[in-house]
Amino acid sequence: MIIRNMEKRDIPQVQEVAKVSWHHTYEGIIPLDIQKKFLQSAYSDERMQRRKQYSLVLVSEIEGKIVGFSNFSFVNDEGIAGLVAIYIYPDDQGKGIGTALLEEGIKRLQGVKKVLVHVEKDNQVGKYFYTAKGFVEESEFTEDFEGHTLETIRMVLDI
Repeated sequence: MIIRNMEKRDIPQVQEVAKVSWHHTYEGIIPLDIQKKFLQSAYSDERMQRRKQYSLVLVSEIEGKIVGFSNFSFVNDEGIAGLVAIYIYPDDQGKGIGTALLEEGIKRLQGVKKVLVHVEKDNQVGKYFYTAKGFVEESEFTEDFEGHTLETIRMVLDI
């Protein structure tokens, strides 16, 4: 497994990982039409170019195929970075890929003291992963997600 910065040529594969893992993760939690609307916007070619330029996007590659990615915001003046996304193909979950993406991202973020992540309350796999990596629940809030109400947990990892 290779963890590296996302390159422009990787965008179609990253978009596919996002689509497949989103549908798998949020089935029964977020209606499919809302998932599709979000994915078209958040993972459009233009938004992916901006992510590449203004944040840290790492990919996990196995035998030339991208099987997962992570996206971190850069560290702010207080030493806080956000984990915007971490997604792995369902068949490749549980193999240490998410852990490798998280650890490499933290290693590359200069001056990071805390990592924040938002996870949907009903996303049991995500909550389990973050808790196992040392994140703790900081707060809960309700948000309007593309017209659908979500209960979201804010978790924090002290570095």
